[in-house]
Amino acid sequence: MPLRLLPPNPIDRIAAGEVVERPASVVKELVENALDAGATRIEVTLAEGGQALIAVSDDGAGMGPDDLSLAVERHATSKLDGDDLVHIRHLGFRGEALPSIGSVARLTLTSRRRGQDEARDGAWSLTVEGGVKGRPQPAAHPPGTRVEVRDLFFATPARLKFLKSPRAELAAAIEVVERLAMAHPGVAFSLSDGGRVPVRLAAQRGEPAAARLARLAAVVGRDFETNAVKLDAEREGIRLGGWAGLPTFNRGTAAAQYLFVNGRPVRDRLVLGAVRGAYQDVLAHDRHPVVALFLDLPAEAVDVNVHPAKAEVRFRDSGLVRGLIVGAIRHALAEAGHRAATTVGAATLGAFRPAAAPLAPAALRAAAWGQAPLSAVSPQPAPGLAEPLPGLDLPPAAPAEEAPPASADLDHPLGAARAQLHDTYIVAETRDGLVIVDQHAAHERLVFERLKAALSEGGVKAQALLLPEVVDLGEAGAARVAERAADLAGLGLQVEPFGPGAVVVRAVPDLLGDGDIQGLVRDLADELAEWDTTTTLSGRLLEVCATMACHGSVRAGRRLSVAEMNALLRRMEATPLSGQCNHGRPTHVSLNLADVERLFGRR
Repeated sequence: MPLRLLPPNPIDRIAAGEVVERPASVVKELVENALDAGATRIEVTLAEGGQALIAVSDDGAGMGPDDLSLAVERHATSKLDGDDLVHIRHLGFRGEALPSIGSVARLTLTSRRRGQDEARDGAWSLTVEGGVKGRPQPAAHPPGTRVEVRDLFFATPARLKFLKSPRAELAAAIEVVERLAMAHPGVAFSLSDGGRVPVRLAAQRGEPAAARLARLAAVVGRDFETNAVKLDAEREGIRLGGWAGLPTFNRGTAAAQYLFVNGRPVRDRLVLGAVRGAYQDVLAHDRHPVVALFLDLPAEAVDVNVHPAKAEVRFRDSGLVRGLIVGAIRHALAEAGHRAATTVGAATLGAFRPAAAPLAPAALRAAAWGQAPLSAVSPQPAPGLAEPLPGLDLPPAAPAEEAPPASADLDHPLGAARAQLHDTYIVAETRDGLVIVDQHAAHERLVFERLKAALSEGGVKAQALLLPEVVDLGEAGAARVAERAADLAGLGLQVEPFGPGAVVVRAVPDLLGDGDIQGLVRDLADELAEWDTTTTLSGRLLEVCATMACHGSVRAGRRLSVAEMNALLRRMEATPLSGQCNHGRPTHVSLNLADVERLFGRR
């Protein structure tokens, strides 16, 4: 077949395929145009998920008849200054959206310039059907623009079979509008479909940061406002703002991670990887944090002209951006100290509330995580232990009869220890409520943080065992551990081969005390099997420390004295990230006294 130039119509439809993928793509392009036009109110209307109708109305600058005719021509734009593709200040700039939509659907534009005399200069309307452009006609319309797209893909019916159900297409359109709304809190947004209005967001006024947080709360949920820490960091001209959710405020997917670059919603693998790295040692591998990150950087430091949909960007210095995100999130979470999500307490109260049928006491749970039942309460904690908990800097053992905590102890954030439930949970009293602490989860975090601090200060101090311990691992497991013996020694764990299929442990990290050595070495052997043989242990230090902390922390079922319990509480208050264990589970639940009183009908 000889070479030939394609006619204009197929060219337009091929080009449209890069921009108009589904109804949500059309919504994105039209809402971005409205924002670029300075709109303060944007209304989106859909029918059949957008396949039958997409209408976007705004109160922006509007257009005259000449502008309408030019707007539907390919590569016609008012948003670029000459041939400068670096200093882009608008969401749209390619001049492809309207002509692409008009080539695959029935498009009608109705617009009137803002500030014109209605009697003299009214509104105008123009239609494009399957790429065939009409002529501007007088119309009736208030200042602003309304764009109607009917029968999407009627000119390219093959594309219709790739659309999802109307409900799925509606959900995608809602996500697009909500992401744009987060970046522009001063604009009112609404989206309706078949009489329902799933999106209705009023314009937020006042201080910019407060307005942005209020908009985020309206979209993500009110709990986000009280369970997120503020981000505010700058490095080499790049500024990062926004909010990062507490580790215990998490989701099952990464759908609630939002990134905005110079006011543009984008998806970027680099940033998603940075977020995972920032939460690496505070969140379970199958849970995802909730974050909203706003990056502002010079135009020449980022390329937004990567893809026709403008959903991807390229950073000139990706390492700098990643380091800024990881550092800012980790610093903010550390500053949060022992905070845990308020939703944990709410879930706990929900578990305590009576059900339709009475529950047996054993069915009551200590927390929303479904841990040990509260069917019985231990007697007063034992006075002291021969081996105190490592890492708590306890005073000498208390006498057999311990005095109750002074009233001043109630002023501590985590209060004063009052009892131990099932040798597993510490109950503390505060001025305005009570706190329930999972002693193993809390101590695990404390040991982990001290291991990290020791590493940063030059190494982990080893404690020789009076009686070396032999651990049977099988030939493969023993070989894996023996191969990494030198690296493990730097972490305070000294192991040597001991015959076929076993290793002998001669020293353990001093911070672990009398921990579960057998379980620790077996877990390390299993983890080494999952890593690539070329992976150095130094590259997985945090994972190794987390495993050590888990086996070196106080276990459920161990009786604690009041002094030990209070020492644990005080250390938690002074330790960053102590609101969750190394696996992302909460270490404590705080219950307000007023909420507890409501359970008993006292309020």
